[in-house]
Amino acid sequence: SKMVKKYKVEYHAGGSTLNSIKVAQWMIQMPHKAATFFGCIGKDHFGGILKEKAEEVHVDAYYYEQSEEPTGTCAACITGDNRSLVANLAAANCYKKDKHLDLEENWKLVQKAKVFYIAGFFLTVSEESILKVAKHACENNKLFCLNLSAPFISQYFMQPLMRIMPYVDILFGNETEAAAFAKEQGFETKGIEEIAKKTQELSKENKKRQRVVVFTQGKEGTVMAKGGKVEVFPVVKMNPSEIVDTNGAGDAFVGGFLSELVQDKSLDQCIYAGHYAANVIIRRAGCTFPEKPDFH
Repeated sequence: SKMVKKYKVEYHAGGSTLNSIKVAQWMIQMPHKAATFFGCIGKDHFGGILKEKAEEVHVDAYYYEQSEEPTGTCAACITGDNRSLVANLAAANCYKKDKHLDLEENWKLVQKAKVFYIAGFFLTVSEESILKVAKHACENNKLFCLNLSAPFISQYFMQPLMRIMPYVDILFGNETEAAAFAKEQGFETKGIEEIAKKTQELSKENKKRQRVVVFTQGKEGTVMAKGGKVEVFPVVKMNPSEIVDTNGAGDAFVGGFLSELVQDKSLDQCIYAGHYAANVIIRRAGCTFPEKPDFH
């Protein structure tokens, strides 16, 4: 609240997963509501803003609305190309499988979907929800994607993470998350390509699909491991002075990637789209974008 009194504050609808879904929908453009989002909010002012903002960007959001906790908020402080975030997760921690995911009308939406994406952050909230969706994807040969999200997930939630890992078709992360994961797994290597390869080889439930591992590294190339091969894709060169705010860059990368994935494009094309989306996002404040993408 001090921040709001002292500085000019802009509000953006976010949360890591919603950022990715918003960007994916923006890249897809039409049809509207190609993407459906599940989450948890409070019955309050910020909850109202979130619903409104999701509507504005044509994302089909279904929230579990509860009154125990207020809607989650996150303050982002941007200085130059550095950022610091202070999150008050509040309602985001309150998602309940039996109160939302299991409801017939919501589960129907899951059954309709072809690709699923969940941020690793959600492991701290409802592992049973993730497992239910992951197993559904596996049994129906659909794509299940997960993000390592933050080093603390690997450090403190490795057991739930490894219960989900056999179901993960595409794993996302950045270089610091990859390093934390490798350390906790005892991979005994610090090379990101080697980490990607070892992660790709971890045991997998659905044998019809090989796991793909995608690690971004900021302005360094993006690493992709699939089928025992590792490739590096350079990112779009840009002048550091053009960077306004790196907040949401990783989420945007995933959004761009998913937008091509759902259209059955090649994985290379998915990565190019991810790079494009991240490049757009870091030129603007918050995880926002112009009216239309200019991606070819």
